[in-house]
Amino acid sequence: MQKKKNPKADLRKYSGLFLAAGLCLILFISWQAIEFKSYERQYDLESLNVEDDDEEEIPITEQIKTPPPPPPPPAPEIIEVVEDEEEIEETIIESTETDQEEVVEEVEVLEEEVDVDVPFAIIEDVPLFPGCERVPKSDRRKCFQEQIQKHISKNFRYPEIAQEMGIQGRVFVQFMIGKDGNISGIRTRGPDKNLEKEANRIISKLPRMTPGKQRGRPVRVPFSIPITFRLQ
Repeated sequence: MQKKKNPKADLRKYSGLFLAAGLCLILFISWQAIEFKSYERQYDLESLNVEDDDEEEIPITEQIKTPPPPPPPPAPEIIEVVEDEEEIEETIIESTETDQEEVVEEVEVLEEEVDVDVPFAIIEDVPLFPGCERVPKSDRRKCFQEQIQKHISKNFRYPEIAQEMGIQGRVFVQFMIGKDGNISGIRTRGPDKNLEKEANRIISKLPRMTPGKQRGRPVRVPFSIPITFRLQ
């Protein structure tokens, strides 16, 4: 026997309606999810009043200042009464003005001579080597140096010991031309004692000169010159 279906119970004819309704419901839910806004919870910090109950109240103490002691009363002034009969000595001030007729003695001021050494390069009047007196003053410095060189060449003798040992070099000589024109204070510095000895001998044979002058007064003049010893 075959079962018959009720045509009213057939739901397939409503499937399109259910599908459309489902799609609409899904779209609505999706739209609501997109449009939904979330807000962060805000707190009012000003309304939060945190009090610390553990704070101690520090009592304020007032310092009482003691007033300074009053200043002592001033001492009474003692007034001495001078009797009219007491004599007071007068102080007499003598005048220091002189009369026109009074003669004032002139005090002679003696200038002390100062012993100063003036270098040859800056002295006003250079020492004069014998024979340079006739030369003009502007050429006397040059004349002095030329005559010194001639004297060295004329009296030069090479020490034999230095020649045998092959010693040569330059000896620096310094001496003083005194206020009387004599040569003194000869000092030498060189590579060998024999060369220094010969240089000292040459300078000690210099003649007496006319002393150098500064401001018209004779002064001591230091002078230095090198002497070269060279083997041929």
